[in-house]
Amino acid sequence: MTSDQDELRWETQDSQTVYRCPGFQVREDTVTFPDGRSGSFHSVEEQPAVVILAFTPTDEVIIIDEWRQAVGRVNRGLPAGTRESSDSDLRETAQRELREETGHRAAEISKLCEAEPANGLLDASHHYFVASGCEPTTELDLDDNESIRVETVPYARFRTAVKEGSVRDGRAILAISHYELTHGS
Repeated sequence: MTSDQDELRWETQDSQTVYRCPGFQVREDTVTFPDGRSGSFHSVEEQPAVVILAFTPTDEVIIIDEWRQAVGRVNRGLPAGTRESSDSDLRETAQRELREETGHRAAEISKLCEAEPANGLLDASHHYFVASGCEPTTELDLDDNESIRVETVPYARFRTAVKEGSVRDGRAILAISHYELTHGS
């Protein structure tokens, strides 16, 4: 059964953007539920994003510590960011974000997976990449609203931090989990 024939499907009667800011916008849909009732639903729209699990030639992982205002603390995670109109594809987005947030360039980038991190609220699609052979090539080129510190750590140490719960960033947790499922021993 295709999704447009599914008995669970909501019918969208109207859709409008009710709030717009750099990075995302909020959309309000007027919908009809499967039982015939009407209502509204708000969601957040954003550009496709990339998350990069980046390895140096010595198999250390490049991680970032970044201030996250929404949770009021420094977050340990992986380089990530959204696609810009000048990016020709998501691999280019991954290479650009890696360069801007860490000052590194990857010798090779391969797709790891794709996930919808919170599809009950967001239309976001996160594309995960593994970058290998990453070498420092430039200074950081951060956005005005980014405060980032870069570190390289042994992969096993970062994996342990994820396993023990000291890394709380969902994107990093998913990247390590999927990498372990597909590349682990």
